[in-house]
Amino acid sequence: MPRPTDIKLHQKSRVLELVFDDGYTCNLTCEYLRVHSPSAEVQGHGPGQEVLQVGKEDVGIEGLEPSGHYALKIRFDDGHDSGLFTWNYLYALGQRYEENWARYLERLEAAGHTHRGKG
Repeated sequence: MPRPTDIKLHQKSRVLELVFDDGYTCNLTCEYLRVHSPSAEVQGHGPGQEVLQVGKEDVGIEGLEPSGHYALKIRFDDGHDSGLFTWNYLYALGQRYEENWARYLERLEAAGHTHRGKG
């Protein structure tokens, strides 16, 4: 299981930069992390129960808190702070960024929402 050796929050650009011990580096936007939160509020309680998050283009991160040696608790400035981002989950979010982001934008459009911004 890869573990991060460096975690940097870039407040101005709203990007969380992660460097893992296997050399993999990823930059995850606050919006991307918020709409892919592992919490039940976002993921639902089973397959197909995901809750589409809208209006999160300007969300930021207020705080990062390690949880044991396996995860990160992220406090977003919209009040969301449930769900633990495990190292494996963060690694997977980085590796599947393009695919996940495209699916999120498609879901927004299908629901009649317009995304403003880059993400």
